[in-house]
Amino acid sequence: MSSRQMVSLHRAMRDDIQDLVTRRPVPGPGLSQVDPFLFLNHHGPQTYLPNNHGLPFGPHPHRGFETVTFILEGSLAHHDSGSGASVVEAGGVQWMTAGSGLVHAELSPEAFKRTGGPLEILQLWVNLPGRLKMTDPAYVPVAASDIPETELGEGATMRAVSGTDEAPIHSLTDVMLAIVSVDPGGSAALPAPAGRNVFFYTIGGEAKIDGQSVPEHTLAQVSDDDDGVEVSSDGGCRILFGHADPIGEPVVARGPFVMNSETEIAQAIRDYQAGRFGGL
Repeated sequence: MSSRQMVSLHRAMRDDIQDLVTRRPVPGPGLSQVDPFLFLNHHGPQTYLPNNHGLPFGPHPHRGFETVTFILEGSLAHHDSGSGASVVEAGGVQWMTAGSGLVHAELSPEAFKRTGGPLEILQLWVNLPGRLKMTDPAYVPVAASDIPETELGEGATMRAVSGTDEAPIHSLTDVMLAIVSVDPGGSAALPAPAGRNVFFYTIGGEAKIDGQSVPEHTLAQVSDDDDGVEVSSDGGCRILFGHADPIGEPVVARGPFVMNSETEIAQAIRDYQAGRFGGL
């Protein structure tokens, strides 16, 4: 397998939401997106005390993209206007296709608010091409036990939620997403077909790409001309890893809506205000 080269590094910027520790590597200075990956919020890691208020993400709308939420620690309750509802525990994933429009809430379950505990969550926004922006909304909860673990190399494993034959989610746009864990001294070749854009973010610990350091809480951009990424770690690390075909269309984002034009954004706002997204 030929190896891609590292092009640039983008440190996550701290942007806490109330008492929720939050880091965001994209969008940020010098990096608007990794087409089709638009936005990543890394919440935590932190520990909530008993009798806490939980997560602050009450009902809000989306249109034109998908949200993929990895619950690394803690638990997350989801409710949406399309009748989607679940509580996903640590190790699981929530995959929501906003499509033509949904209202959803992402809150801590009552049990977590009573007892507290560790919490760490990643939420990634994945764009949809114009032909799919008005697709029917959908929501799929995935338990940790439904995500297969694959050995990649010496001391490295991958838990793919989409984009492989064994993964539980079949993405509308063939997006591959996984959590990769590398033990101290471990290494692996991460498959990434040439021409697809790679998403590589160090959740915890320091990684190396072809021997070059990627510090903790950093997004690495890599070239697109080879079919793999050589990763290793001296002290061990965990990575949010994915790849996808770039869409190559205009991106107009206004708050919770991502469309191809200002006209479509204005229509999304009108539709939401008219109650066409439903409600909770």
